Order: sequence, then C-alpha cells, then structure tokens
Amino acid sequence: MTQMIDEQQVATQRKLTIAEALREGIAEEMRRDESVFLIGEDIGIEGGFGGAFGVYLGLTDEFGHDRIVDTPISEKVIAGAATGAAMMGMRPIADMQYADFLFECMDELVNQAAKMRYMSGGKVRVPMVMRAPVGATARGAQHGQCPESYFIHVPGLKVVCVSDAYHAKGILKSAVRDDNPVLIFEHKLLYGSKGRASAGGLDLTAYVPEEEYLFPIGKAVIKREGRDVTIVATHISLYRSMQVATELAQAGIECEVIDPITLNPFDKETLFASVQKTGRLVIVHEDTLTGGWGAEVAALVAEHCLFYLEAPIKRVATFDTVLPAAPSLEQVVVPTVERIKATILSLFD
Repeated sequence: MTQMIDEQQVATQRKLTIAEALREGIAEEMRRDESVFLIGEDIGIEGGFGGAFGVYLGLTDEFGHDRIVDTPISEKVIAGAATGAAMMGMRPIADMQYADFLFECMDELVNQAAKMRYMSGGKVRVPMVMRAPVGATARGAQHGQCPESYFIHVPGLKVVCVSDAYHAKGILKSAVRDDNPVLIFEHKLLYGSKGRASAGGLDLTAYVPEEEYLFPIGKAVIKREGRDVTIVATHISLYRSMQVATELAQAGIECEVIDPITLNPFDKETLFASVQKTGRLVIVHEDTLTGGWGAEVAALVAEHCLFYLEAPIKRVATFDTVLPAAPSLEQVVVPTVERIKATILSLFD
C-alpha cells in the first residue's frame, strides 16, 4: 500500500516539524484516552526543555505531573514501569533520551514486553510505546547509534522509523492505540526547524492536517516514483537518497525512493512491486552494514524477486566500526550523498 500527498494541498496547508507533530499527536491521544501517560527522564520538570529534544514542551501545563512522570536516571525503571503499567491496562508512552540506552533495558523489552501476550495466550496485552532518538550527531560512540536491527529480530515487538512530521504524528497515534509494544525510532537531526544547519540545510517541516488522522503500522510510502532503480532508506539517509535521485534524474536515471516507515512488520508488497518494475535495489541506512536491517530486506528480495533483478542488490550503510567522536571522522563512516550516488551508478556500469 502506498500513499501520495497532493502537492498543491501541501503548499497551502500548515507545516510542522517532527517534534511539533509528535507533541500534537501525544496531546491528542492523552485528551482522547485518560489511560495514556508519559514516563521518562526530564520530560516534565519545571523550566525544562520538554525532554532532550523538546517534544514534550508545555504538556505538563495541560496534563500535570500525574500523567507526565519524571523518573530517576534509570532506563530499567522506565521500561519496567511502562511494561508493568501496560500489562495493567494503561497505555504508557516511554521516553528513552538516546536509543543507545535501550541496551540498559533489554530484559524488560525483549523478555517481558515482547513475550507476555504470547505467554499468556493473549490474556495479557502490553500496549506501550517506546520513543528512542537515533543517529550520528557528533555525540560519540555511546550516543549516536542506530540499533533498530536489534529489535526487528524480536517477535512481539513492532519497530517504526519516522522521517517526516506527517507520518510521525499519524503512526504515533496508531502506536498508542495498538495493543502490542511499539518502538519508534526518530533521527536526532530531523527534529528541528526549517533549514537546521546540522541537517545540511534541509527543510525539516512537512504538511500535517489539523483534522484527526492515523497512519497504519506496516505500510510503506513511495516518496518518489521511478523506473530504473529502487532505493529503500530511512531517517536522514532517506533525505540524502532523495537528493541523489534528483541529481541522477538529470542524467536520465529515474530512482524510485521508498520510505518503509515500519521495519517490523515490513511492507513486502510495496517493495516487491517496485523491484519488479525497476530491476535494481539499493538499501541505505545509518545502521552498520553487517547485520543491519538492510541485510534482511536484501534477503527477502533475493528470495522472492531474484529473477527480476538486472544487477546485484547493493547496501550503503555505516562502516563496521565504532562511531568516532570527531565530527570529521563521523561523516566519513556514515552513508553520504557521494557514496549513495556512486553505488547507484555502479549498477549501470
């Protein structure tokens, strides 16, 4: 299933950043359902920033500290409390300041939240959302990883990557209403306002309607249609891929760019239809190459679309190394516009 947004409508409607869209979606769900609450570090303190990236700014004024719960610096407490509350009928939205810190609560997520519904024969549900910022942003090896692939391996967890405000709000609202645990990964460089320098001057706003809407978990979006090569990318790699697609169009190579949005469950139908049309596939992500989610996508296409391929499947990913602290080195190891472009061109040699 794909979704295309009318460009003229977009031009005349309001635009929000991802942070603003997430805040609006959270507020709407909290007004709709009193069982929804927030839990995390520094998300509701007086005079604070509304969490590490400002998503919760101002929500305490409306909902108070009974529904916006500040915790000690303990990721195990956040994940454990959210899992327990969800099992008892609440719908927590838990905040992990950095996705790297998810490793502190692997037992709560992988052995508890993910398995309880199956182990209880469906009697116990775990309707919780865990938000986790990812991405290399000159914060070093312990604050810049993209660990999505660890969690797509876990049955019982739904894994989402959002890259624009429209889909961020719509799928967050769907996640809150889902009866299973959903991890939402958001790139730190994509929260900000228009023209944010650290994101390369990208326009980080997108059309978000004022009326109620949901975007379904498990559906991809074709961001650009093309006939020659399929690109699958998430987060800031999606924007870099779109830039490459624009540049290559001038050379007569038309790229079809897919934002999968949900990594688990993955929208195979949209991917397969695109590959069958283009005959070529490039997967771009900021996770490391070995064992990254792109490897699973490549395996799926090799299994189901092998005889449609006119060239080998290619992956552009972060090199298999610890993220450097130096910004100049960091920008060498993550996928760049130049590497994405060179990889695509290699398919036509």
